[in-house]
Amino acid sequence: MALLKVKTALVTGSSSGIGLASAKALKEAGFTVYASARREASLETLRQQGFKTVMLDVTDEAMVTAAVEQLEASHGAVDILVNNAGYGLNGPVEELALEDIRQQFETNVFGLIRMSQLVLPGMRRQGSGRIINIGSIGGTFSTPGAGAYHASKWAVEAFTDSLRAEVKGFGVAVALIQPTGVYTDFSSKLPAAYPAVSTNNPYHFFIKNHKKVAADMFQGRNTAGVIKPEQVAKSVLHAATASRPHTRYKVGTSAHVYSALRKLLSDRAWDRMMLLQFPVQPSDLRKKARKGTSR
Repeated sequence: MALLKVKTALVTGSSSGIGLASAKALKEAGFTVYASARREASLETLRQQGFKTVMLDVTDEAMVTAAVEQLEASHGAVDILVNNAGYGLNGPVEELALEDIRQQFETNVFGLIRMSQLVLPGMRRQGSGRIINIGSIGGTFSTPGAGAYHASKWAVEAFTDSLRAEVKGFGVAVALIQPTGVYTDFSSKLPAAYPAVSTNNPYHFFIKNHKKVAADMFQGRNTAGVIKPEQVAKSVLHAATASRPHTRYKVGTSAHVYSALRKLLSDRAWDRMMLLQFPVQPSDLRKKARKGTSR
């Protein structure tokens, strides 16, 4: 794959996981990569790995503006922006603090939008650029217990589609990466991230089972469908280097399977399948047991 003529890449949330794997893949391909993080300790680790670095919290207006100005002062424009910074908020919608939901959107959605706004003038001036948004296959369906996260990824889907058409005529390509579950340092800590609830909480049974599913998926007991960050980074690299990048990259077998299932199933059929995986009430678990013994 031929590299773009100018090759400066900015990756948000580069301290670990998809961001770090993407930064490494771009660097190995010959890009000048600016890896970003919110903490100085993380930046120092990235410098030791040979990256140029920039302090960046995508929810801080002064910080994101300064970061883009720094790169443009040295290189004229940001050629590749990988909008990777984000995280998952879990819990029943009724139990979530509204401030936590707002913070989820500040990071996963508004931070991504603001970064895109800031790099676009430079990309338009030079007549080329790539914006690569790390979404999720969870932006095409929803599961119980992750409503805020899924909502943020659905928003990224819509924003990406609009932006792609708006900037195409300026020589800027926009791509969306849709990975399935990815094993990262953050995901491995998911079971411990759930709020503590008493046994008389109406969602106690649900949260207990939801934590178990997360533990089985990300702590080695049932890793089917969970992929490594490096697999996602391959799609990021293709989106950055291909002469005609895809508009969407589904990464991982289950990303294709769940997306297809959601299109095939009715809403009620999908709900039934989700409740078998994430039972809310003990009766849902009994239905699962009956299903497993039926012929």
